[in-house]
Amino acid sequence: MIIKTSNLYTPYHQEGDRWLKIEDGLIKGISETPFDTEESVIDLSPYTLTPGWIEVQINGAYGFDFTDDPANIWEVAEKLAQLGFTTCLPTVITSPKETIEKALNTWQGGPPEGYLGCQVPGLHLEGPFLNPLKKGAHRLDRIISPDFDFISNWNKKNGVQLVTLAPELPGALDIVQELKERGVVVSAGHSMASGSQAKTAFDAGISFGTHLYNAMPPLGHRDPGLTGALLTTDAIPVGLIVDGIHSAPEMVNLAWRCKGERGIVLVTDAMAALGKPAGTYQLGGSAVTVTELDARLADGTLAGSILTPLEAIHLLMVYTGCSFEQALYGWTINPATLMGYTDRGYLAVDTAADLVVLDQFESIQAVIIRGQLVYQSMDFSLKQK
Repeated sequence: MIIKTSNLYTPYHQEGDRWLKIEDGLIKGISETPFDTEESVIDLSPYTLTPGWIEVQINGAYGFDFTDDPANIWEVAEKLAQLGFTTCLPTVITSPKETIEKALNTWQGGPPEGYLGCQVPGLHLEGPFLNPLKKGAHRLDRIISPDFDFISNWNKKNGVQLVTLAPELPGALDIVQELKERGVVVSAGHSMASGSQAKTAFDAGISFGTHLYNAMPPLGHRDPGLTGALLTTDAIPVGLIVDGIHSAPEMVNLAWRCKGERGIVLVTDAMAALGKPAGTYQLGGSAVTVTELDARLADGTLAGSILTPLEAIHLLMVYTGCSFEQALYGWTINPATLMGYTDRGYLAVDTAADLVVLDQFESIQAVIIRGQLVYQSMDFSLKQK
């Protein structure tokens, strides 16, 4: 397959015409001139092409909650491609061990026959080793203390890619070190950690901050807390929900100024209502009331979001004044770097042929995963010549 485009982001913006050669699901060439071949060319010159987008924190969508029923992981992941996601980590929040095992077994069973959707390299387990004082929408009765027996089979091979925990809890740093040795990325979140405790956790192996500002102490001028430690530690990227609700525009701008274009990983933290009308949905065993703006528990606590990745890009640009290219890093090269993915998140020879096709209004027209068209809008057509 040969694709021509006049507006390519790798995610770095490339000026002028480019030709992409795709074979066996991989990018095999990017050229400023046509390839010497008789193969027909798919002309996408009117469109913008970006690398596929990577989501590391999503609780569910299209009416399904991954914690409430992990069996729906593949069904939802297939639909997420239409939002631009080509890789995702379904997120299971604080749950009994049996629920987590069911989710891991679903992942290990692989996608159903004929599956055309998001690649799912594993799961994000958000809990259960959280600080009860910062439980957020997680059920208090399911939060437990760090326990080595509980994580006996948590490793990359079994499908555990990312774990969020509160590093200040007794025994948590031993868990951090053990998971890191097993190849799992460990993140600080739902935590009351002080600034000094956070820095100790970074030294122990914490390499990410889950949904910055949310479920952690507010920034203080005497004890900056986990928030301040994350903002001022260049080596630790942060997840950011840019919906104008979870974090005020000014705080998004502050994060941008502190972390820069390469220190922010965009996340939706979306829940079951994403892609569905307003109503009542489930999140980890709790009822959530969803309006056209937000998702909340009965007591008003925010419970995930209904944010789309494209909305996050646009809002980040508005709140910070950054360029489309800079905002794009948050869905591409930044999460890929965090997770250690060297085959996706950017476009180069021998990386995955994962592409998002946008029109002039920056709406998604098509999504290609491993060289295969998995989604196209009603207005989109491929032109070969």
